[in-house]
Amino acid sequence: MKHPDDDNELFNRLEAEMAANSNGDVVDLDKARSARTESADRASDASPDSGPDRSADAKTTESAEPSEGESDDSGPALVDRAAPPQSGSRLIDRIRDSKRLDVLPAWVKSGPEFADAMRWLAGHVWHTIAFHAVRVPFLYLPKLVWRSPRGLVNTLGRIGRWAVDAEGEPLRQAEARRENSELYLKLSRQRDRRVRLRMLVTMLGSVAALVMGLFLVLGAEPMTQVIAAVVAVLTLGWLGAPADAPLATRAVIKTEVQKLTSDIVIKAMASIGIGQIASAVAKGQDGIKFVAPITREGPGWRADIDLPLGVTVADVADRRARLASGLRRPLGCVWPDADPSEHEGRLILWVGDRDLSKTGIVKWPLANASKHDIFKRIPFGIDPRGRAQSVPMIQHNILIGSLPGQGKTASVRVLSCGAAMDPSVELWLHENKGTGDLDSLECVSHRFVSGIDDDSIKYAADSLKLLREEVMRRAAAIKKLPRDLCPDKRVTRAIADKRSLKLWPLVGVFDECQNLFGHPKYGKQAGDDAEFIIKLGRALGVILILATQRPDKDSLPTGISGNVSIRFALKVAGQVENDMILGTSAYKNGVRATSFRPEIDAGNGYLAGATALPVVVRTAYLDDNATHAIAQRAHALRKAAGTLSGHALGEEVESTSGPSYDLLADVAAIVPPSEERVWNERIAARLAELRPEVYGGWKGENVTSALKPHGIKTRDVAGTTDDGTRTTRRGIARADLTKAIAERDEKRGAA
Repeated sequence: MKHPDDDNELFNRLEAEMAANSNGDVVDLDKARSARTESADRASDASPDSGPDRSADAKTTESAEPSEGESDDSGPALVDRAAPPQSGSRLIDRIRDSKRLDVLPAWVKSGPEFADAMRWLAGHVWHTIAFHAVRVPFLYLPKLVWRSPRGLVNTLGRIGRWAVDAEGEPLRQAEARRENSELYLKLSRQRDRRVRLRMLVTMLGSVAALVMGLFLVLGAEPMTQVIAAVVAVLTLGWLGAPADAPLATRAVIKTEVQKLTSDIVIKAMASIGIGQIASAVAKGQDGIKFVAPITREGPGWRADIDLPLGVTVADVADRRARLASGLRRPLGCVWPDADPSEHEGRLILWVGDRDLSKTGIVKWPLANASKHDIFKRIPFGIDPRGRAQSVPMIQHNILIGSLPGQGKTASVRVLSCGAAMDPSVELWLHENKGTGDLDSLECVSHRFVSGIDDDSIKYAADSLKLLREEVMRRAAAIKKLPRDLCPDKRVTRAIADKRSLKLWPLVGVFDECQNLFGHPKYGKQAGDDAEFIIKLGRALGVILILATQRPDKDSLPTGISGNVSIRFALKVAGQVENDMILGTSAYKNGVRATSFRPEIDAGNGYLAGATALPVVVRTAYLDDNATHAIAQRAHALRKAAGTLSGHALGEEVESTSGPSYDLLADVAAIVPPSEERVWNERIAARLAELRPEVYGGWKGENVTSALKPHGIKTRDVAGTTDDGTRTTRRGIARADLTKAIAERDEKRGAA
């Protein structure tokens, strides 16, 4: 049976709908009552133990009810439209699925960010104290003295006005003008009582002040008189300050930045040219949904936004310049990002207080550190929100690209210094530009070259051949390791520390690698070797860092650019270069290094692969002096650990194009024990005769530079020329050679 209240409820709902219907349409009550009856009959047919069918029918009944502003005949009922949870288990599920905000801000829980905030606060306080301390004797005190007469006049005037009750005079005059004699007389009597009391207090105070003044002038100690005078003058000077001219100036002028509000965001989003947003806003709707309040995050504002259906974060990032114009902020302040934990339409819009390019030089956290573990992430820079960003090295290869002068080599220097600060790392540095940007790290390099000539290119190509052979050797060595020591078949910290296994991390750096891969003679083979190393070497502890300023298919083989796992793109020229560095479709997805401004945004780039989503990073900067200091610490670490090798010890590492050799052993072989001193030019001639393929063309100065890293100093040596003339020329003592060989062998034995 249908309850009578059902009809009442139905009529009430229909009346409300008729009242809300602006078009004045007539509602068919019989049709509505029929639909209501059919729904009730379907619900009554369901048995109590029908289980899921009963819930399904209930859901159908709920969805069949017309929503506000709609009639029953507007279309088919949506059976999957669930009623909003109100109570019971549905309410608990709704609460459980809600996102909890952090109790503490992210910067408080992050050690580096908290330390950086405390450093800023300490610097701010110190600046304020120093600013005012400098001005006290030269500005503030003279001002107080100058204003003290004015302060005396102001003080006497205030006392006099208080004594005669001058503040009540306007009220009494107003009542007199209104001819309210009764109230006027009442106020006058009140004024007389006040004046009598205040005059008495003023006279007593004046007498006390006079007595105190006479005592200070006639009976006080000179020091007391000086202190009293200073206090009086300074106090009167303080009281004499004009209202529009305060004594102290501001140590810090606060830059007012407009607060980011939902209205500003909506107007800006509507102006960027996305049809779904613009049409929704034009119809009076927001078009976007703010899933959380707009809050401060770091040096800026954060807005979490759900975009309209069909609009992605990439669409907004593609119009970043228009969005910055709509927000009336510099381009370097506006950074739209995706939320990797949400859907593709969740936008994290961060708007900074100042342009990222005006952040200044970013200090490297490891600049003063004693050492670092390469199995941990290497600090790399900061993102626009001021959060520290780092790069993992182990099991990764890194590709860096940009136009010239945008900070590419500086990025390479940061990563190279991070690797150098681990004494177990073997560094192979190749700077094929010839400007000496990495020369400071030569003292810790197993192989090192700096130059753009054919010999330097050949040296870098030989390194890739050697690295390829090393990858194959390591693969065989890893395969033989027991499962308990190497369960994942990859190099770990424990394995790297076992020096006997020779599986320590090996980092090969190739700056300006386009000169290597584009070389007509050595380029193709070098590209094949690099691709082989990148594909197989990452689990074996062999890491490549490649940097190029011409990322195209000719100078950067696609097999290399397609297999590196971490990419960093500073300013590039176009879409092709962008996708060569950041990966296919990066430009289409809104990750565009083309948006950086030349020179202005130098040091800013997109870092992909080190985090869940590509992020803009401003890299830390190390000048040559800082790099040299880090290299010296790294050299001391390696010397103490006995891990100096190759070029760092002055040894020429074997080349793939010829036989291996030992310079010290070769010199000892051509200088007999009977010859205590010998000229360097004769050593060069004998070495060329011994190994013409290695020492051919050497002169005396070549011998000098080659023996210098071993600690063998040249000196003036007397001798006889081939024609019998006695003369003195530069040479060495065989005793120094023997000593250097003994020290080297001792180090090798200890290692």
